[in-house]
Amino acid sequence: MWTRSYGKAAILALFAIAIVSAGCKHPQATPPAPAAPPPAAPAQPTVTLQSSSTMIQLGQQTTLTWSSTNATNLTLAPDIGTVAPAGSTTVTPQDSVTYTITATGPGGSATASVRITVSAPPPPAPVVVAPTIEELFNQQVQDAYFDYDKADIRDDARGALRKTAQFLSDHPEVKVVIEGHCDERGSTEYNLVLGDRRAAAVKQFLVSLGISADRLNTVSYGKEKPFCTEHDESCWQQNRRGHFVLAK
Repeated sequence: MWTRSYGKAAILALFAIAIVSAGCKHPQATPPAPAAPPPAAPAQPTVTLQSSSTMIQLGQQTTLTWSSTNATNLTLAPDIGTVAPAGSTTVTPQDSVTYTITATGPGGSATASVRITVSAPPPPAPVVVAPTIEELFNQQVQDAYFDYDKADIRDDARGALRKTAQFLSDHPEVKVVIEGHCDERGSTEYNLVLGDRRAAAVKQFLVSLGISADRLNTVSYGKEKPFCTEHDESCWQQNRRGHFVLAK
């Protein structure tokens, strides 16, 4: 009997201990939720700037072209101001200049530059004016000089007349008058005849070189139209000549 009572008591004691143990147990704490990741930083802007030509002459144009990313505002300097995120513009700088574009946005700023070198234009090419036939005549036609009281063609006169013949060959449209001149010595009548002989001798020599006779007229002035008026041999020599005049 005692054993049965003892057993019941033991069971009741164990049951009481279990209840007490259950009542004294603390609830387990809930772990905190993980923190949200920080927001991503705004992207850094980028910008490019190019020119169709970086070397131009004064007065010429060049085209600036640009593009950007992550930018909310773009400014192109000098003298242009705010521009679209991408685009182009034509400029005509008067001096060498560096153009700079600045792009700004939430992520910061960026710049790009291009240098335009402006040079002075080359001087205009000289205007080449063709010489007139009168100028060519004065440059290339040479007179024939004679010895005292002679109408023979001297060696030096032959060289001069060959150059004159070359000019006449190059310009077949040209006709000339051959004037016969003498120095002051001798009578007027004698010198007119001598001058005529000298002009005729020059004409005949040119004809022998292939110049048509109908392009060559002659006249004698004797001593009436001297080229030099001094009374010495150096001056007289200048007056003894077959002189060419361009026919009108």
